[in-house]
Amino acid sequence: MKLYAPWEKAFEKISTPLENFIHAQTTTGLILFFTTIIALILANSPFAETYQHIFHIPIAISIGSWQLSQSLSHWINDGLMTFFFFLVGLEIKREILIGELSNIKVAILPILAAIGGMIFPALIYMSINADSPGANGWGIPMATDIAFAISALVILGHRVSPALVTFLIALAIVDDLGAVVVIAIFYTEQIHLLPLFLAGVSFLIMVSFNRFGIHMILPYLIIGTFMWLFMLESGIHATIAGVIAAFAIPSKPNYTPVDFTAHTKNLLEEYDNYPVATDHTMHEKQKAILQNIKDKINAVSSPAARLEHTLHLPIGLIVIPLFALANAGVSLNFTALSDSLAEPVSLGIILGLLAGKIIGIFGVSYLSIKLSIATLPQNSTMSQLFGVAALGGIGFTMSIFVAELAFAHSEELLIHAKVGILLASMFAGFIGFIWLRFIAKPPTKSGTSL
Repeated sequence: MKLYAPWEKAFEKISTPLENFIHAQTTTGLILFFTTIIALILANSPFAETYQHIFHIPIAISIGSWQLSQSLSHWINDGLMTFFFFLVGLEIKREILIGELSNIKVAILPILAAIGGMIFPALIYMSINADSPGANGWGIPMATDIAFAISALVILGHRVSPALVTFLIALAIVDDLGAVVVIAIFYTEQIHLLPLFLAGVSFLIMVSFNRFGIHMILPYLIIGTFMWLFMLESGIHATIAGVIAAFAIPSKPNYTPVDFTAHTKNLLEEYDNYPVATDHTMHEKQKAILQNIKDKINAVSSPAARLEHTLHLPIGLIVIPLFALANAGVSLNFTALSDSLAEPVSLGIILGLLAGKIIGIFGVSYLSIKLSIATLPQNSTMSQLFGVAALGGIGFTMSIFVAELAFAHSEELLIHAKVGILLASMFAGFIGFIWLRFIAKPPTKSGTSL
């Protein structure tokens, strides 16, 4: 007989890793939405100056004569966001090894769609900003915010097939990989070779830990911290260290499933040999057995899987909301909006995220399917694929991140970029949701899709 409070029954459901991922992204999306609203309210309130001042407060870490001093916003963007990029790296690695990207026949559609969804927004932006001061912002509309996009699909429930949700996840992960490459290559002003070399050495040390079967997290954390510091000094954005470090984390467990089953079965039999106390308390030996089983559970799960599971909550509840709070607050009075909408930067971002994503994602997907290069996700239609392509225009987190790099030396262009990102993301979410909710029809029973 099980002894627990009624509310504890909710925790009896065993979720797959994909279900956990979708749940985590949905929660992050909702929190991100409310945090963005708070940031916009503060930026347009009488407390706007104080709000901006807080994120410019310098914070320093000193060890002896060595000191690292950054503003609070830089600590968030360069420091905390490294954990976000580390999680992105873990997700990319998982998808490549065991996820949708591990099977080329299944992966080809989201890969091609993601490439199209990066190229066309950048081309549209450049066609508007080619000869303007904002030309450097071409990477801004390339991004897709996975948390917001998945949240919209989850709200739609059974109207969207699980295969279509998986398609969007794979697409967004490939998109994140593209964004990381763009940041590393095109948004690096100056490279200092010695720190970059030391960052490379740090990565090789982490890889050697992996090769020698070290599964403890602490050694990777220590060397990863040094790699972040070296990357910060190298001129390449420090968050790239997070993505690179993720690929050094072991993805293979210490225990095979067969060994785990055998050992756990023996331990459970030993546990059952002890009589049950009248007050349902456990014998000390039983507690030791349960701890042993817990250790075995950790051993059968790889460090990469454990870290991905552990980091989703703090990153979704702390890192991403802080990033939004520090970066999403822009003035939205009528004059500022009208001025921004007349600017090539805002216009390029809006058209890039709205038109570019639809043309790139849906257009490339349509051609790939018609040319038999790829297949339509199961239980979905071309019309639904169009709606998902529209949701791909929700740029937000990664778009704002790229904007901070592209226009680090121009506050005016940065504000125009953020206005464009906010408006485009809002319209993309609205268009995609309305299309999938009221216009796109689910596939017929005969399996036809139009």
